[in-house]
Amino acid sequence: MIKQVPVTVITGFLGAGKTTLLNHLLTADHGKKIAVIVNEFGEVGIDNQLVVGAEEEIFEMNNGCICCTVRGDLIRILTDLMKAKLNPLEPKVDFDRIVIETTGLAEPAPVIQTFFVDEAMTRFYQIDSVVTVVDAKHANQQLDQAHEAQEQVAFADIILLNKVDLVSAEEVNGLEKRLRHMNPSVKMFKTENSKIELDKILDIHTFDLDKKLEVDPDFLTDDHHDHEHDDQVTSFVLREERPLNLDKLEKMVTHWINDYGTEMYRYKGILNIKGMTERVVFQGIHMLFASTVDREWTDTDTKLSEIVVIGKNLDQRHFQTQFAECVEID
Repeated sequence: MIKQVPVTVITGFLGAGKTTLLNHLLTADHGKKIAVIVNEFGEVGIDNQLVVGAEEEIFEMNNGCICCTVRGDLIRILTDLMKAKLNPLEPKVDFDRIVIETTGLAEPAPVIQTFFVDEAMTRFYQIDSVVTVVDAKHANQQLDQAHEAQEQVAFADIILLNKVDLVSAEEVNGLEKRLRHMNPSVKMFKTENSKIELDKILDIHTFDLDKKLEVDPDFLTDDHHDHEHDDQVTSFVLREERPLNLDKLEKMVTHWINDYGTEMYRYKGILNIKGMTERVVFQGIHMLFASTVDREWTDTDTKLSEIVVIGKNLDQRHFQTQFAECVEID
């Protein structure tokens, strides 16, 4: 069986500090072999001098955005990397992970969907995490004016709240509350110059969860709805303590996709299914979703089903009603 290669997607709005983070990753003494796919507008990509003597391979695509117009190039490059690594005679490229840096004007969804819709991609690669770099100094303005900035937050597993040294503590706290209202399950780290311990963004196995979703319900209360921003992206958490019926769940997700498919940016969670001793990890991107059997429930676990739904124009009551109808009736 092929061991899946973890993929980290680095996203964030223009000037947030993505390339600084990537340069930090490329020059750090981590001993990992990383194939990097870089996307930049214009003719100038990452400074190749940064990787002299390093083991990383730089793959630059300067002819458009990998998130839309050249998505085919992304699949082609990933396929070429896969074939090169699996070459039985003489591997041409040796790497143990992929890092994709998107352009600042990119919506992350098409990149992530690539690893859902292509069978070869699904077998060989696995999304490890989506890391979004947020510029603490300019984020509020960017979130107010650019839907791409909101979607980058919505799809994040990890947010680096960067440039915190350029703003006050009060501004940082306010921005953090806003971001958590948009994406309550995200892990957030405050950084300067995108400096972060790499074990906090690599090998975190976003969907291979060893514990329940780390959702702080306090961020979803009315006390935290007093900001002045009218974000299109919102989120909510569905919880159910009673075991769920698998057939009912599948029908529910079908209804979700039919009613809200393009408006649901991301949904993920852990489910307690009637008759199963294992947890089920559930995740979706727009109209694509998948579920996998996780580890067995332990005696110390609270058998609680939780799903975080992130998107726009979503009727939370409708979702909650349909989720409650999935309860297994004895």
